[in-house]
Amino acid sequence: MNTLAEENYLKCIYHLAIDAGVVSTNQIAASLNTRASSVTDMLKKLADKALINYTRYQGVSLTDAGEKIAIGIIRKHRLWEYFLVEKLNFKWDQVHEMAEEMEHISSEELIDRLDEFMGHPKHDPHGDPIPDCNGNFKSVELKPVSALAINQCGVISGVRDHSSPFLQYLEKQQLTIGKKVTITDIIEYDHSVALKTETDKEIYISREVANNLLISL
Repeated sequence: MNTLAEENYLKCIYHLAIDAGVVSTNQIAASLNTRASSVTDMLKKLADKALINYTRYQGVSLTDAGEKIAIGIIRKHRLWEYFLVEKLNFKWDQVHEMAEEMEHISSEELIDRLDEFMGHPKHDPHGDPIPDCNGNFKSVELKPVSALAINQCGVISGVRDHSSPFLQYLEKQQLTIGKKVTITDIIEYDHSVALKTETDKEIYISREVANNLLISL
């Protein structure tokens, strides 16, 4: 049995490795807002359990066993988020912290029944894919709005920033999952972006928002 802290480390390493491959101690410390020395102590414990590959000063990667646990935690997190939004009518900006607690429930039978009860959803309320009971999920290539050119269009399908203020901003601007948008202008001065929605409403968003709003083409 793994502790809550160990599970959080495995999930953190999994997410960081998507972009970085091999993950550094400092990256983990920054992500978890803790000291590098504390990270080193935990990495030694996880290595002793054969959940990570770790050589000091050479970075960290998950073993197959560690990746399986990390994906299982992510599956539970995203299923609970879906349940809270779709069945209990919470807003998408309210559920992340609750799911952070609920993802550590150990009963696989409960999670499998939850998945079946909801009809095996493929994506959580933020557009992230939900792994199935075998840890498989279909990854869709998404691009940030900031990577698109003028006149390109696509469907909002995910976010990089799951914070409540960011999600509340998107909700207010009606830039939510499933909405189709077209890039109408890119401001040279600050790289802010003008979008046109399906209702022909034009919205200007900052470069930071454009970097964190993900589109499927």
